[in-house]
Amino acid sequence: MIHEASFRVLGMRPFTVQTAGALALFNGFVAEMATGEGKTLTASLTAIIRGWSGMPCHIVTANDYLAERDAQKLEPLYSFCGVSVGYVISTMDPAMRKKGYSADITYSTAKEVTADFLRDRIALGSLQKFERRLIRKVVTGHPLQCDGAVMRGLHAAIIDEADSLLIDEAVTPLIISRQREDEELNTACKVAFEASQNLVAGKDYSLDYRHKDLHLDKRLDVKEVLCESRIPKRFSGVGFMRELLRQALIAREFYHRDKQYVVQDNKVVIVDEFTGRIMPMRSWSDGLHQMIEVKEGVPITPPNETLARISFQRFFRYYKYLAGMTGTAHEERGELWQVYDLPVIPIPRNRPCKRTSYPARIFYDQKQKWDAVLEEIESVHKNGRPVLIGTRSVELSERLAENLKKRGLSCEVINAVRHKEEAVIISRAGSHGAITVATNMAGRGTDILLDQRSVKCGGLHVIATEFHESGRIDRQLYGRSGRQGDPGSNRTFAALDDELVLRHGNKMSRKAALALLSTVKTAGEWFAGIVIRSAQSNAQRKAAQSRIAIQKMDLWLDDSLSFTRGDVQ
Repeated sequence: MIHEASFRVLGMRPFTVQTAGALALFNGFVAEMATGEGKTLTASLTAIIRGWSGMPCHIVTANDYLAERDAQKLEPLYSFCGVSVGYVISTMDPAMRKKGYSADITYSTAKEVTADFLRDRIALGSLQKFERRLIRKVVTGHPLQCDGAVMRGLHAAIIDEADSLLIDEAVTPLIISRQREDEELNTACKVAFEASQNLVAGKDYSLDYRHKDLHLDKRLDVKEVLCESRIPKRFSGVGFMRELLRQALIAREFYHRDKQYVVQDNKVVIVDEFTGRIMPMRSWSDGLHQMIEVKEGVPITPPNETLARISFQRFFRYYKYLAGMTGTAHEERGELWQVYDLPVIPIPRNRPCKRTSYPARIFYDQKQKWDAVLEEIESVHKNGRPVLIGTRSVELSERLAENLKKRGLSCEVINAVRHKEEAVIISRAGSHGAITVATNMAGRGTDILLDQRSVKCGGLHVIATEFHESGRIDRQLYGRSGRQGDPGSNRTFAALDDELVLRHGNKMSRKAALALLSTVKTAGEWFAGIVIRSAQSNAQRKAAQSRIAIQKMDLWLDDSLSFTRGDVQ
């Protein structure tokens, strides 16, 4: 019935594979569906059935644009099937949010749903437990829902790009806080950052690139370095001063403009390294954010006082029915089952994949690699094929665009600074002769459609300019080509001084690969590839261990403090 309704209302008849995906979602699976297979419509088929129950169903998307777009696009189908749909985005006030959540089906982002959950917990106060609200209703006649709460509860959730949210961002804490003025901290940060400029790496402190950490020399006299008389009395202890100096050095050594953050409207704005998106409402803790503001010479914002916090990993386990969709879940199937009780099921493609994956090219250093990338772009572009290039940071995307311009090639750029135009740019990325540079393609949500000339030329060619810490992110980028049986290809370029190798690779193996690469190129590339894959495996293992450790801590807290747990119905 829903199939026929979709055809009559939207003009889209679901493919068999979309039906299979919808059944997988309804039964609590993570459906692994390739890019371009129609996950948006697939989710709606399941959501309608959930909506008929009268209980809330949340569809969690990558960003506000997609939440609003999908809700409006599919509203005729939902209305025809007798269910209501709403959406919640960051610009909405509490009244509009309550209206969005009152619908049978609500589209939103993980950040908004989790933040509203925390705000509701604060508003409910002592009435967090369902039993207490029920007793209050019986005794006083008050409704079960508190006046200050906007959500109807957590019942069912369908998560798009599930691996990105449930794995990559799983331990990211969502924090509800309020700002409090602290002039003493501002003064201490200014003094500490100024003093840090006089310290030398290798002499006064040692760097740990793998963990993005550093260690001050035990012999360093921090009182003398910081000039104790200039530090506010509250921070005059040796331990406080060492930590201030350490944070100042971390801000200087490991946090770089147009990589970990951008400066917009005279403010430091964090960039999500997984998605390449800006996060204007987030800040680093323990004075790090203020140190970076001092570094950039922008006004110092007051530190935040935490009112409530929760990780995505913990939050999404509260849902009674949880399911997800992604193109890359196979590698993390064990963790998805262990943490969320979510089995992974691969859904076949509607049409066979015609994408060609060329062997990766490995280079001695960054200069050789980027020269080769530019040559590859020129070569492919001459044939009229569209090209999509994935870069690691805003800085690299802008630099590549500038180098292409010097060679007489125009391109479109998507990064944290230019994120507003991304849907329009991506929709044009499959045009004949188009060149598109992007920081990260995970969860963009807009299909790259090829025009007829591009199909005849061989389809979209995807270039990855380095391997990511997670192989799934690489696969997400490759998956932008070869959509729905279209032709396409991909190739990765890497160097032995890429951040992945420097942070997670074996130093001795890297030295051996460098020596071999400079003498016997073929054997050198083969061995260098092993070194890079090993570094990627190390990075993935370390990230997984971190997530499992936090899960164990959550479980320990639940067992130890079970008397404090609230009901989230």
